[in-house]
Amino acid sequence: MTRIRKAAQSPSRCAWPRTELSIRYHDEEWGVPVHDDRTLFEFLILEGAQAGLSWETILNKRENYRAAFGNFDANRVAGYDKRKLAQLLKNPGIVRNRLKIASAVQNAKALLQVQKEYGTFDRYIWQFVDGRPKINSWKSMDRLPALTAHSDAMSKALKKRGFNFVGSTICYAFMQAVGMVNDHVVTCFRYATLKNAK
Repeated sequence: MTRIRKAAQSPSRCAWPRTELSIRYHDEEWGVPVHDDRTLFEFLILEGAQAGLSWETILNKRENYRAAFGNFDANRVAGYDKRKLAQLLKNPGIVRNRLKIASAVQNAKALLQVQKEYGTFDRYIWQFVDGRPKINSWKSMDRLPALTAHSDAMSKALKKRGFNFVGSTICYAFMQAVGMVNDHVVTCFRYATLKNAK
C-alpha cells in the first residue's frame, strides 16, 4: 500500500522575501523589537549602505560588514582613521562607496554622543514611537509607505545631531527592521507573533 505524504505547507508570509537568506531574515529578525545599542547601530549602518541597492545585496554582505566594522562596536568604529578608511575602500566584501564608509564613522561618533546624553541610543531612538512598536495592519505589501511623519521626525533629529545617510526613507526602513513598526501584512504568520512584542 502506497503512503501519500502531505507536503509540508509553507507558512503564509510577506511577499518580499524570495531567497533562503531573505526568508530567514524575514522569519527571524525583521520587525522584532531591538533594544541593544550594538544591533541598533548595525541596522543604522546597513540601512544607510543599502541606499540605491537591494536589501538582498546588503544581507549577502552582512558578515563582511561585521568583520570590517568591528562587529559594529561604535567605540571602535568612531576611532577609524584615514588609513582604515582607505583599507575599507579596497574591501570587496562591503559596498565600496566613500561617502557611505565615512558616514559609518561619523554615525558612530554621533551615536556615542547620544549615549552620553541619554545613557543608551535605545532610549533616544525609541522615543520617536513613544517607546512602543507601532502596529500597522496592511493587507497588501503595496500599501506600505516609504516614509511617515515618525520617520520624518527621526531623520530631522538625527541629521541635526550629525548623523549621515539618515533620510526619512532610510529611517523608515530602519524602523521596520528594528521593530519600531510592525509592517508584516496581516496574513503573514509573523504579524500575530510580533503583535504584542515590546
